[in-house]
Amino acid sequence: MQTDFLDEVRDELREFVEARDWAQFQSPKNLAMALMVEAGELAEHFQWMTEAQSRQLEPEKEKEVAHEIADVFVYLVRIADQLGIDLKHSVREKIALNAQKYPVELVRGSAKKYTEY
Repeated sequence: MQTDFLDEVRDELREFVEARDWAQFQSPKNLAMALMVEAGELAEHFQWMTEAQSRQLEPEKEKEVAHEIADVFVYLVRIADQLGIDLKHSVREKIALNAQKYPVELVRGSAKKYTEY
């Protein structure tokens, strides 16, 4: 039976947490708070950069950013797992909803929110 990357990561994280007896600390609320901390750490890497600089990171900075992105991803996977949310389904559903909110013919090349057109 083939498993996909997301399932493998979820299972690895479960094992990691269980081995350390951390589940007691990882409520959805606490995980969401940790996610926000990690998102802030990710944003901090780009603070004061120009648009161009943010697109051309030095190798060491890129590695640091990759680790922060991984931290954000880990917390998202853990929150979904704790709540029994099928993350793959939710992402696909949200993409479909966004496609309805932002039809190509109305928004192509525009950064306006769907309530503005």
